[in-house]
Amino acid sequence: MTAHKPGDPTTLNRLYGRSQGKTLRAGQQDLVDNFLPTISLPEEGPITSRVLFGDDRPLHFEIGFGGGEHMAYRADLLPDHGFIGAEPFVNGVAQALTHVRDGTLGNVRIHHGDALQVLARVPDGALTMLYLLHPDPWPKARHAKRRMMNDGPVNMFAQKLKQGGEFRFGTDHAVYLRHALMVMRRHTDTFEWQVDGPQNWQVRPSGWPETRYEHKARTVYGHEVWYFRYRRR
Repeated sequence: MTAHKPGDPTTLNRLYGRSQGKTLRAGQQDLVDNFLPTISLPEEGPITSRVLFGDDRPLHFEIGFGGGEHMAYRADLLPDHGFIGAEPFVNGVAQALTHVRDGTLGNVRIHHGDALQVLARVPDGALTMLYLLHPDPWPKARHAKRRMMNDGPVNMFAQKLKQGGEFRFGTDHAVYLRHALMVMRRHTDTFEWQVDGPQNWQVRPSGWPETRYEHKARTVYGHEVWYFRYRRR
């Protein structure tokens, strides 16, 4: 597959499905209307730690944070780091805002919308960690080009991570797993898989919390979950 040019919105845009589910409750709508603007990303210009937090702290980026449990956990664990989360699904944004408010997490910034458009504004080599957990699998073969784990996005991940930075990927979808591993095998010049045995992809690493989605995948659907860590060469 030919790699797309990183940041090209004509090829990297809109890799997600619907953006709204149930109608928000009044309290959730209030958070979206009034709290979200106070921690949203600027609409223009480069996205850096200094712009967002006023210093040069390590910067993390989560693509499609779902309900925000993982992002909130990591932000609470690392209060001197900065966290950016991008999520197109407004119900997930509302849930994440609740976590940020209740945890008084001043080191989180949220973008309600497309992650790759925002990631393109992050300077190259600026990220310490990048997370992609349980992305939309787009399971039909004809939709494979819409999967986040494809050459274009992965090229961008490599660009934005600093040398030695870490990309974490998790999925409970077997088709997506095979596709993702195939893609990452084409990027061994930029990413080194952190693995020395099956426990590395079968057991959740320390500091990687179980999200509500992952818990449901295990307990309701009986899915196996796989965890992957890649270091930027």
